[in-house]
Amino acid sequence: MGYDIQICIDAKDPHVLADWWADALGWEVEPQDEDFIRDMVTKGHASAEETVTYNGKLRWKAGVAISRPGSPRVLFQAVPEPKTVKNRVHLDVRVGPDNIDSEVARLVAKGATVLHKGQQGPYWWVTITDPEGNELCIS
Repeated sequence: MGYDIQICIDAKDPHVLADWWADALGWEVEPQDEDFIRDMVTKGHASAEETVTYNGKLRWKAGVAISRPGSPRVLFQAVPEPKTVKNRVHLDVRVGPDNIDSEVARLVAKGATVLHKGQQGPYWWVTITDPEGNELCIS
């Protein structure tokens, strides 16, 4: 039996980071049902402190996901502590060798930081971090 997976990324500000990654990947931020959230608060199943208004819409504070049909869902979840060490797992974003430099430049302009370039045989990539310091490779 095989299983589906969801990739979870810890974040200081999950909504901002989900927007950054959705833009970086060309994916969509999943909508959240404002009426459902209000109903859960009204019925006492959740508190107003568990919500946030982001870009004018009521959202769950703890997390938000991005997705694209046929790909694993990526959930950005709020955590209280900052990132302090290198990621042991990261995403490789494959844009093709002719697009690496332009994509790195685009993402740096949106808050990414270049860490280093790598190469193995004829293949090369650039390791960068997102605005919260999570590593990813552009290849």
